[in-house]
Amino acid sequence: MSDQTNERKIEHIRAIENDPSTDRDGRYFDRIHLHHRALPELALDAIDTQVTFLGKSLSFPLLISSMTGGDHELVKTINRNLAQAAEACGVAVAVGSQRVMFTAPESRESFNLRPYAPTTLLLGNIGAVQLNYGVGVDQAQAAIDCLGADGLYLHLNPLQEAVQPEGDTDFSGLNEKIAALVSTLQVPVLLKEVGSGLSPSDIEAGLAAGITHFDLAGTGGTSWSRIEHHRRQDGSDLGLRFQDWGIPTPKALQLAEPYQDRAVFVASGGLRDGIDMAKSVILGASLCGVAAPLLKPAMESAEAVIAEIERMRREFTTAMFLLGAQDVPALFRNRALILEEC
Repeated sequence: MSDQTNERKIEHIRAIENDPSTDRDGRYFDRIHLHHRALPELALDAIDTQVTFLGKSLSFPLLISSMTGGDHELVKTINRNLAQAAEACGVAVAVGSQRVMFTAPESRESFNLRPYAPTTLLLGNIGAVQLNYGVGVDQAQAAIDCLGADGLYLHLNPLQEAVQPEGDTDFSGLNEKIAALVSTLQVPVLLKEVGSGLSPSDIEAGLAAGITHFDLAGTGGTSWSRIEHHRRQDGSDLGLRFQDWGIPTPKALQLAEPYQDRAVFVASGGLRDGIDMAKSVILGASLCGVAAPLLKPAMESAEAVIAEIERMRREFTTAMFLLGAQDVPALFRNRALILEEC
């Protein structure tokens, strides 16, 4: 593989494999305690976990978060297994950055996932900063078309770009370009951080640009700063210094509360099980993104991914049962279910 962007995808996966501490395992959701119901007054088998997101029905509010893409057999295997598992389980899936499509056209195959997931929700992904580096409407539409996407993530990753040896760090003037893209594309555009959280100021800017869906993607999970640290060759510890920089996901959800009537939020960053998912929904998330727990299974098989998804489904359903919640709307923004936040 001659393309630098393509090669970087594999370097990222190897960094995660070789350094378990790239998963910061913040466990911020553990500080939230919920009201246990000893008399839930419902049957476990009668609980309804279904939700609708961007017009697609999902079996429960799980999004397989963005991971990777590129012209490498491992990358193709990961994405194919994730897509097949998402289709089998009725959950959503978002791909990693599709920028590589425009520098290594052969990588398009790793994003051609609609044949493996004909009915479920698929989200494309382009770095917002790339709007300052030659990516425009045509490339964004190509990313959507390649995937057969129901929506497009514009991801924001200023910390990763600042630490990355070859990072693109000109984030100036993006609001206007994002607004122009939103007004042109025929599918919803979602604004997403990659692990440092979206602040109220970011949400305000997105709303002004016409964005109504936001993936808060806070700290507590995979640290792209630490991952990029492993790629630096200048002896700098910049990536380690900033490995936990940002807004923890539960705090990001709390900060987003004033915007709940104007926007839809996805919680990602540090969610590890169905209990974290339940807490996220209570705090206002319409969808819950999980990536790191599914990467290793995705390198193995679709069946291994399905097993992990079913584990989270059981945990999420059990949490609903123990809270006396018949369906997901009974959880959503129901802060009365929170006993205390430590």
